[in-house]
Amino acid sequence: MLRPTLLPLLLLLGTSLQAAPDYFPPPDSEGGWREAKAEKEARDLAGIDTSKLEPAYVNVERSTANGGLVVVRRGYLVFERYFGKASRNANPDMASTGKAFCSIACGIMLDEFKDKIPEGLDTKVFTEKYMPQAFPLNDPRKADIKLGQLLSMTAGYWGEGQGPTGYVKGNPKPRSLKPVKGQDIRDIDHSSLSVPLWCDPGAGYSYSSPSPHIASMVLRNVSGMELKDFINERLAKPQGWGAWNYCLFRGDVVMEHANGAGSTALHATDVMRFGYCLAQNGKWKDQQLVPPAYIQKCQTWSPYNPHTPFSLQFEHNADGHVAGVPRDAFWKSGAGGFCLYVVPSLDLVVYKLGGKDGQYDEKLTRIPQPPATSDRSNWQPVVSNAFMEAPGGLGRILEMVCAAVRVD
Repeated sequence: MLRPTLLPLLLLLGTSLQAAPDYFPPPDSEGGWREAKAEKEARDLAGIDTSKLEPAYVNVERSTANGGLVVVRRGYLVFERYFGKASRNANPDMASTGKAFCSIACGIMLDEFKDKIPEGLDTKVFTEKYMPQAFPLNDPRKADIKLGQLLSMTAGYWGEGQGPTGYVKGNPKPRSLKPVKGQDIRDIDHSSLSVPLWCDPGAGYSYSSPSPHIASMVLRNVSGMELKDFINERLAKPQGWGAWNYCLFRGDVVMEHANGAGSTALHATDVMRFGYCLAQNGKWKDQQLVPPAYIQKCQTWSPYNPHTPFSLQFEHNADGHVAGVPRDAFWKSGAGGFCLYVVPSLDLVVYKLGGKDGQYDEKLTRIPQPPATSDRSNWQPVVSNAFMEAPGGLGRILEMVCAAVRVD
């Protein structure tokens, strides 16, 4: 763990690094990321001690049947290792990690179409203009829901699952002992809109997957584009992603719309491109792909969510609750043990892969999957994935990687 006295120095170091000459990796098909995986190269070029990344990888390997750890610092790929069905070119269902992509797409939309939605995140979106699919409203309180609340899980929608919990100013507030019906992939729009409210908009936080999907509907109505197509044009093409998709194919169901609540499926090195763009304040080569002001809102307490450290679909460390990690760090996790971390002050991006076998089924995306990296058919957990998916477990991985950053 980093000593607290080192953090200001690291923050200054990170700031100076961002002023260095720009580097952006070409697509994998054209050579991909520059690498500094050897110990001396990693130390001299990327300022990181790769030997200290090994314990982090071991924790990842012990927690899930499939997965891996990928680390980029100063634009150098310094660590990349996979196990089970995971590999560089696999396209697993990243589950809720995909919420981050929806949020960033909304941020781009708000900047690009500001004439159509001039109030931005403050926009009350349950109107005929922005959300005609919602009418007639089944709850009059929905008229007060703002886009920023949808993206911060404070619109009042119940979280899914058995007896979900809400939070008010950090205090848990159980509101239901009955299962809450969430999204139905056969009718993703209507089912998301139909989830009941447990509180007035803004009065509490509950992790509700319908909320970001409703935000993606606003994007669709404002931009005239499907979420997947919008991401493809504004992020995938400029950054040079390889084959990717949403997990739209579920048995006999082909989802009508990509789910804003997640299930993106990208190559690991393209996830790193997405994260690296955020670490570079939204810049990619000579283009400003993502508004810097929106990224800054993802990294700190939001006026739309005073209840928990969760802002615009990202968990953040603005209050320093994850010790040994800079306060500008932000990340998004997903079921199965996935998590993308971004620490701009350290010019650091980390991707923790996970996933059950079913999350690597090529039928979800219709993109052929590469052979497994290793046989994990008899694997048994040593570290509970439930722990790794909890805030403490996810934070611990980032602590361990930050501890590998050198200051000499």
